[in-house]
This record gives sequence, C-alpha cells and structure tokens, in this order.
Amino acid sequence: MFLLFSLLVLRLGLVQIVNGESYKKEVERTEDVVVKTSVPRGKIFDRYGNVIVDNIPLNAITYTRTNNTSIEEMFDVASKLSDYIEKDTKQVTERDKKDYWIIKNKEKAEAKVSEEEIKKLQSNEELSEDEVNAKVYKMRLDRITEKELSSLTEKDIEVIAIYREFTTGYALNPQIVKNEDVTPEEFAVVSEHLSELPGVNTTTDWKRSYVFDDTLRTILGNVSSAREGLPKDLVDTYLARDYNRNDRVGKSYVELEYEEVLQGQKEQIKNVTKGGSVLESLLIQEGQRGKDVVLTIDMELQREVEKIIEEELMKQVVNRSESPDLDRAYVVMIDPNTGEILAMAGKQYVKNPETGKYEMRDAALGTFTSTYEVGSVVKGATVLTGYMTGKLTPGEVMVDEPIIIGREGTPKTSWFNRYGSIPMTDLFALEKSSNSYMFKIAMRINGREYVPRASMPINPDAIKTFRNHFSQFGLGVSTGIDLPGEATGIEGNLSTPGLLLDFAIGQFDTYSTMQLAQYVSTIANDGYRVQPHIMKEIREPTNEKDRLGPVLFEKETNVLNRIEATQSQIEHVQKGFYRVYHYPEGTAYAQFKDAKYNAAGKSGTAETYIDGKLSYNTTLIGYAPFDQPEVAYATMVPASHVQASGVADPYVNKYISKRVMDKYFELKKKRAEEVGDPTSVDKKIENADEAEKRQEEDRKENN
Repeated sequence: MFLLFSLLVLRLGLVQIVNGESYKKEVERTEDVVVKTSVPRGKIFDRYGNVIVDNIPLNAITYTRTNNTSIEEMFDVASKLSDYIEKDTKQVTERDKKDYWIIKNKEKAEAKVSEEEIKKLQSNEELSEDEVNAKVYKMRLDRITEKELSSLTEKDIEVIAIYREFTTGYALNPQIVKNEDVTPEEFAVVSEHLSELPGVNTTTDWKRSYVFDDTLRTILGNVSSAREGLPKDLVDTYLARDYNRNDRVGKSYVELEYEEVLQGQKEQIKNVTKGGSVLESLLIQEGQRGKDVVLTIDMELQREVEKIIEEELMKQVVNRSESPDLDRAYVVMIDPNTGEILAMAGKQYVKNPETGKYEMRDAALGTFTSTYEVGSVVKGATVLTGYMTGKLTPGEVMVDEPIIIGREGTPKTSWFNRYGSIPMTDLFALEKSSNSYMFKIAMRINGREYVPRASMPINPDAIKTFRNHFSQFGLGVSTGIDLPGEATGIEGNLSTPGLLLDFAIGQFDTYSTMQLAQYVSTIANDGYRVQPHIMKEIREPTNEKDRLGPVLFEKETNVLNRIEATQSQIEHVQKGFYRVYHYPEGTAYAQFKDAKYNAAGKSGTAETYIDGKLSYNTTLIGYAPFDQPEVAYATMVPASHVQASGVADPYVNKYISKRVMDKYFELKKKRAEEVGDPTSVDKKIENADEAEKRQEEDRKENN
C-alpha cells in the first residue's frame, strides 16, 4: 500500500509540477478561444486638419456560431431571422441553392445516387472515404434538375442568403449578417427576439465616409467589405500578421499603404468553452480605433486644381476636330524642399457604359501610374548632362541649324528654324527651346561633333550615359512616392542614331507627371532629389470632436541623391528656366509675364502616334518664387492636339499651369490674412461640423 501511494504521489508530482504548465497550455488551447473584434479604422485628414475620410456608425446584425452548431440549427435560425429582416439575395449562387435543396430534401437527394453506384466507388481502393463521399455529393448536385430548383420560394432564397453570412469566417467569431440599410424597425424587432435567435446579436458597425466625394478618390483607395474580407492575393501575408479572414482591410493606395496604422487595435475576448458551448467570456484587451493619418495634401487647393483641369479640358473637348484624342490632363504640385505633395490631380473625359453619356472622372492615379513622351521639358536635364559629362560649357555658343545625318537623311530641326543658321548660347536654347542645340549635345556624348550629312554610328554607352544622368533627376526611375503601383516609364530601343537625338528632346523614353515634378524640384532646390510623399503625420486617435490627437510620427524630408553638377552649373540652368517665363522669346512668356509671383520653368511638346495618326503631348514644369522656391509643379496633357488641325500649340498645358499657380498664391494670401497658425502641431479639425453633417446624411441614406 505504501509503495502504491508513493507511486501515485510521484505521478501527481510529475503531472502538476513537471508537466503542469504544458498541460495547462493544452487545456487553454483546446478550451479557451480568443475572439478579436474589428474596430473602426483611423481617420484621414489633409495638411490643414480637414477630415477627408471618416467612419459612419451603422446599425448591424451579427451571428456567432459555436464549434458544435449544426447546419440544421443554422438554417433554422436563418429561417426565423428572415421573418424580421430583408436580405439582399444577389450573391446567392446556383451552388448555394443546390446545397440548400439537398438539406431540405434529404430522401430525394439520397435517391439520386444508387447503392450500386456508391458500392462501385467504395470498391475503388485508390479512393479514400472522404473522396468517395465528395464524389457522391457531387453526383447528387449534378442531378438536381432545374424544375426542382425552381421549387425554392423567395423566402428560401432569402434564408440561403442569410445562411451564407452565417458560415463566413471562424466559429465564435461574430459574422456580419447585415450592416447597410438596416432600418430602425429591423434593428428593434431583432433586438426584441434575440432569445429565440441563438447566436444572433444587434450591435454597431462602421462604414468609410468620403467627405469630399470624388475628390482624390482614386488616391485614397478602398477598404474591403466584411463579405470580401482579406484580398486573395494578400491572404497569407495578412494571416501571418494575425488578421482574420473576414477582416476589412485597405485594398489599394493610401488605405493599403498605411493599413497597419489605420487598422487599429482589436478588442480581444477570451471565450472559455466546454463541449463547444461558451461557459464564460473575458475581456483581455480593449479595442482602440486606428491611428489617424494626416496627408500632405492641401484639400482646398486639390479641389481647385481639379476644377481648373475640368474647365480647361471641356473647352477643348467641345471642338473635337482640333483635339479628337484629348481626354485627360494631370497636375502635380509639390514642395521642392520637403517632397510634400500639395496636390495630385487628374481628370479624364470618358463615356459611362451604363448611361452612354460622357462625364469627367477622377484620374489622379495617372499622375504616377501613366507615362508619356514629354517633349522639351527635359532639356534642362540634357544641358546639365552636357555639363556633368564635360561635353558642354555654361554659356557656350553653338549654331541652331537643320541636322542631317547621312547623305539621304531627313533634316531634324527646331520648331522655329527650318532652314537657317542661328548662333545661340545654352540659355537662349532653353528660352527658345532649341532642338538643334540639344541634338549637338547628344552627338558630343555619342563621341563626335556634328558634320552635315556625315554618318553617325551608334555608341551604346551614349544612351546609358544619358539615362544614368537623367535618373539623378528622377527621370526614368522610381520617385520613391509612398504609394503602390508607381510606373517608371518605358525605355525605347535605340535602333537608329536619330533616336539618340530624340532622347535629348524628350521624344524617346516615357515619364510620369510625378517624375517631372521631382525633376523640376531638383533643379529648383539646387540639385537635391527629394522623395515625394503623401503622408505627413500619424496622430493618436482622440474622441474630441474638433481637435486632432498628439503627433506620434512625422515624416522627415528624405534626400535620395544630389546631382553631380556644380552649384554654378545648376544656377546657370535656373537662369535659362527664368528666361522661359520672363523673356519675350520664352515659350511660356505670354502666360506668365504678368504673374504676381516670380516663376521659372520649361515647356514641352512631344510628337506621338495614336492609331497611326500623329498627335502631340504638351507639358509644362515650373516653380516659384524663383529666388526661394516653395512650390513646384508639373502639368501633362496627352494628345492635346493634332497637326492636321492647323493649331501650332493650343496652350492647354499653359492655361492650366498658370491658373493652378495663381490659385496657389491666392490661397496662400487668404490664409496669411486669417487668424491662427495652420501649421500648428496642436491642430484643430477645420471641417468638424461639415464632416458630422456628412456623416448624418450618409447614415440616413444607409437607413
């Protein structure tokens, strides 16, 4: 007896002391289930504290199933719930209907596969029991007739739609059955009958609200619905970061890029279960709304820029003979010293497939995802490349003349000089936008001076030299913008010598509007390529209606590189850009000569082909004030006109550019006269009342 009790005590000691912790963890693993409940996402503000993206509270009906809840029990609850709510049935598939029919007609379903057929499958040793059952079930599904399916009533279909929501996600995790268009009557009647609807609950959910409607809409991105859950291509990534499959997450652009910031801290509840039933629920972590993101965008300026683009586009679209392919335009405005994007706007005139009518749509994504031949705006980079490679001296005089390569070559000329010879400096070449001057720089980089009608072999290193130097400005490479999906452009295939000359005037490789903005910023700020960014700050969420929370993180200026030119060389090109805007021969003089601010920049026109027809892309880049730049911009208007129209230059790019720059300085003056400091760290929410009003309107619309 003594020995037996000794062994028992020893065994208990091993269980409790030696292995106690591991057994305890095993019990917790199998009987304690932690449920994480979604919380509202963080808000998004503009640089001045205006709410851009908010959350609307919604009445919601949810369902939570236990580990041992049967299919029949779920269908029973779904049937009862269908008496109290209306559920959209558009998502119900034919497979859903067949599954439901089998459950409701067990005997008929079993009779669709004979015993002989089942035995034949079972006799196949290569098939496991599960594989046999799966094949039998599929045979039953395939043999359900259209007539049998048509016997399902509208109520049956609604029950199926509700059941679909019940089965989403994991056991013990609340699934949203309905959170939009829940009427007060539905919410009240379901609340009254919760005792007869096991697993069903009424609660509050949320939905994203975009205060400024379509303004910047494509850039802000989208959030998945509870039904969508995690995007298929990112499921594994999110699951590894402890997300649930039915979590709502950012699917694109700002919402995706700053998902971890905006997501928030979920509420965690531990459900103590036994036999599949919940014995007790314990709160182990309180939920907290996601952190707020403050963008660099000036929303008032953004809206004005979009309005200007629309107005100027519409002036051209009404006369399709001159601009048959013109349907879009882009503008990027940026702080050249910090890389903060003040506005990134794009508009496209497209036909609505549903209404058949043409309308303006937001196309801001095109500012960094679409690339085009940009024309003479790159000539500043060409001149600086000449300096940096030692092939050109600041102030050097060369003759603008028709360039003919080979005896049978077609003359390549400047737009203003088809036949003559005009000596000019590099500054006048920039002012007047000489092609010939740039061609001669390209020839020197290729290894020889220009000799009329002489052949010019292709030096593969010449295009590499050009592209390497252009990349220092951000042309042809990633700008580093903090948004996914940036396009770096298309590099042309250098098959003939003339194409190298085309590269020097921006008619070979393609670039985006964002790349042009980074390029002109690099020239404006004395040679520093600064990374553009749209996120300015991350702030702690707060419950105060009219004030932002404290700053948690502030984006610092990131200088990617400095170009290999000297300060005097950069200043020389700056003078050339100044002449473009201020000298009578300058290609942007007519638009900017009377501007109340001191601006500089470069215009461009590039030949392109659309469906075999010659067309022209027009561009304009610039910055102001000239001495202390605080804003830089790039304007891109693809296919702005055709040669057959007889219009040398419709100036759409210049009209847009002048108006957006005027608006920038107009808003600056207005804000300087207002009381308060808009750059204060202790920011006030400027449109709190408007955002609340919009919330209420959206809530009424949803209800």
